[in-house]
Amino acid sequence: MDKTKDNKAGQMSKGSGQAYHAGPSFDASPERFREAHPDDQFSGASGVLFEQAMAQTRMAICLTDPNQDDQPIVFANRAFRELTGYSEEEIIGNNCRFLQGPESDPAAIAKIRTAIEEEDVTVVELINYRKNGEKFWNALHIGPIYDNDGKLLYLFGSQWDVSDVRAARAEELYAKEMARELSHRMKNMFAVISGIVNITGRMRGVESEAREINNRVQALGRAYETTLDEASSGNIQIGEAIRAILEPYDLGTGRLILKGNGAKVPFNVVSGVGVTLHELAANAERHGAWSRETGRVEVDWRMAGEKRDELVVSWLERGGPPVSPPREDLGSGNAIIDRLVRHSDGTIQRDWNTDGLHVTITFPAS
Repeated sequence: MDKTKDNKAGQMSKGSGQAYHAGPSFDASPERFREAHPDDQFSGASGVLFEQAMAQTRMAICLTDPNQDDQPIVFANRAFRELTGYSEEEIIGNNCRFLQGPESDPAAIAKIRTAIEEEDVTVVELINYRKNGEKFWNALHIGPIYDNDGKLLYLFGSQWDVSDVRAARAEELYAKEMARELSHRMKNMFAVISGIVNITGRMRGVESEAREINNRVQALGRAYETTLDEASSGNIQIGEAIRAILEPYDLGTGRLILKGNGAKVPFNVVSGVGVTLHELAANAERHGAWSRETGRVEVDWRMAGEKRDELVVSWLERGGPPVSPPREDLGSGNAIIDRLVRHSDGTIQRDWNTDGLHVTITFPAS
């Protein structure tokens, strides 16, 4: 190995993450460490392997000497120097606490101290500071290194900048909290709507119509309630919404068979699917398969299209009375379904088979 070579061609990444050279680059610090501690080091091929591993790894690594006062750092590889912004001269001889600052968690520091005292292995995440004062979340992994006689020789520490990971966790937690709050508010909203519909129905003497409207409102509420936790990610498993809408019609009787997979769709697809399936279920109770004890309904769903950007829902009724196309009525369930599907830019096909209605609906899900 050419000891004078220092490949500066690799570029260092910018931003909040760790700065690393793009490719292997010679780092003389492992060799200097071995020369300074000849009695403690590997020999022969193992020594060369140590040098190569410490010089070329992109993981920030340091060694401290627990047998000296204040456990100073005795080795820090290039990745450690690039992570912290300090030079080798500024690092060697200092205790690792020089990376701590005002926002470093005392509980995490105490955990580190306990692991050192007990010669244990531990991993902690705490805020550390670079030389320029920039703080970062450091996932610190520490553990003991022993010699062949079992004597504690060094403490090993690896550092990983997890600032981006922590930020993603925080965003996910915030999104979940917002989803729970939104779920609570939507439940209240649907309850208020139901109350208004009931009062209006009684005042105007149209209670049966009010109940029908309320059933639709409640179906929509169930569909949203089961999917709000996933809404923050942009896509939700439509199967959860479908089950929430249809299972109240089954109540464990086995008259409903759900065969769909784990298809994920945008959150805005829920309303169209929810109310459409509710209308199909209500029609099946009044006129179709569920109007007889022997009737069964199979519901399947899948993604289709060249870009798998279409949700296809299949509704198949069996064991009910003979069915035929109903008369045109703008207020009927079928008319409502047609308007919902058109509003969603979808398509619907009905086959009035002798053994039951078969409906295939396609919703755009891009």
